[in-house]
Amino acid sequence: MEDKQIVELYWARSEQAIHETAAKYGRYCRAIAWNILFDEEDAKECVNDTWLRAWTNIPPQRPDLLAPFLARITRNLALDRYRREHAVKRGGGQVELVLEDLEGCLSSPERIEEQLDEAGLVDSLNRFLGGLSTRDRCVFLRRYWYISRISEVAADYGMSESKVKSILFRTRKKLRRHLLADGIKL
Repeated sequence: MEDKQIVELYWARSEQAIHETAAKYGRYCRAIAWNILFDEEDAKECVNDTWLRAWTNIPPQRPDLLAPFLARITRNLALDRYRREHAVKRGGGQVELVLEDLEGCLSSPERIEEQLDEAGLVDSLNRFLGGLSTRDRCVFLRRYWYISRISEVAADYGMSESKVKSILFRTRKKLRRHLLADGIKL
């Protein structure tokens, strides 16, 4: 079923919307939650919570593309759950590694989500990502949006881990320069 048809089911308040969403995007959303939580039960709960959030947000929202809409909900739910469960015991996880990597580009790991909601930063990030090569953009998003392990990114794109690390390092440096040029406080 096409995204527009699924969204229409949500607007009609048909429970079939959730079934269609789960059938089309369940695996996708589970992968996002799993990459953050590394726990099957927690990932399943996040995905179920994603369906509930989609139900409560459509309407009033009418997303043209359902995949990124659901990905953002899943990612935010998984990050919230991760933070709650790891508030006391810090260290070792992919989330900390990703936030450490981005620390030099954005002001502080705790404010990344807040900053992403600010219109100026979102516009600046979109321009930056649009200016990257397809390969560099995909590698960057896989690591920092989907929180994939470097080894997974390397395997999926047929590169060595050192090549992925090099791309990420250069891209972070470019991002920092780009944000500073756009007047974004770091």
